[in-house]
Amino acid sequence: MTLALALACSPSSGRGVPSHGEHPAQSESDGGAADAGPDLPWAPGVFPKAEDPADNPSTEAKVTLGQMLFYDPIASVDHQVACATCHSEVWGMSDGLARSVGNGAGLVAGPGRSGPNVTRRNAPTLWNVAFRSTLFWDGRAASLEDQVHFPFDASEELDTNLDDVVAAIGTIPQYVALFQAAFPDESTPVTAVTYARAIAAFERSLLSSKGLYDAYAAGDGAALTDDLRHGMSLFASEGCVNCHVPPLFSSERFAARGVTPIDGVADDGRFEVTHDEADRGAYKVPTLRNAHDTGPYFHTGAVEDFGDAVRQEVSFSVAHDGAAPLADADIEDLAAFIMKGLFDSQASPTRPREVPSGLPVPIDGFSIRR
Repeated sequence: MTLALALACSPSSGRGVPSHGEHPAQSESDGGAADAGPDLPWAPGVFPKAEDPADNPSTEAKVTLGQMLFYDPIASVDHQVACATCHSEVWGMSDGLARSVGNGAGLVAGPGRSGPNVTRRNAPTLWNVAFRSTLFWDGRAASLEDQVHFPFDASEELDTNLDDVVAAIGTIPQYVALFQAAFPDESTPVTAVTYARAIAAFERSLLSSKGLYDAYAAGDGAALTDDLRHGMSLFASEGCVNCHVPPLFSSERFAARGVTPIDGVADDGRFEVTHDEADRGAYKVPTLRNAHDTGPYFHTGAVEDFGDAVRQEVSFSVAHDGAAPLADADIEDLAAFIMKGLFDSQASPTRPREVPSGLPVPIDGFSIRR
């Protein structure tokens, strides 16, 4: 249950970037931004279709069940923590914390949550996880179904036994009916396998694909303002596009970007999975979709302001990748393109008022947004 940001900017060929505020394709005769039409600094691409695994095709009944399980604190040792505690619709399917706080901290989630069990890393967003081939900052899970058991095994997260939780769920008539509807061909519908499949089906429904950038790429030349188009051009010329690949603005790469480790916290990133020295200190490149809501940033959650996160990435690229420094106005446009152009939370799930276990649903949404 533990994305924030690793822009992973590096130089690319062709640095002909227009000055601050200038449309990269606009000329005196083209009639202005409204008439210029879409002009992308990369090959246009179609947002992909999320593919379900052959053994877990999505159905409405399965997604409905998965959503109930996602918000039900029956999963945790203290019956107060659910998946949604660390992956809330209020905070971009993350939790607004530098590092997540698991069991023992009560029902109230989001910024201000504190307790004895703090995770090593910032909680990754779940937006567009349907397209991920590995999960977690270190890529240790091979699928969404595989990912489900890890929080149960972690003492600082749910700290309980998945089989015991499933056994408890099997005694609740409403859950039994939901599992039977979701898995009608199973002789025993309520199992650890079907539990994981339902959660995964719900998570695959969390799609963000209708931001201002998408409208622009689809032909609405006025969807992006001058500063956002300038930021998009910089996103390409500064090499951010090499790791955060459109249209998902993510990739399956792992990158070491010089993020300062947390004092007293042992964390070698991808190396812990592969034991390859080339992966020491490398972390999965996150999506930049809905970065507006998913701070604090980086796997340590060390940077609160997104503009500062972009500055840190640019500084790293200047020092290590041979990139040229950017003016403050350029950094502002680059950050604005990501924050405004890639924002779309229309598919945010609705937090249920009640769950079949009868336990109180974790509370969130009372903190003032950044």
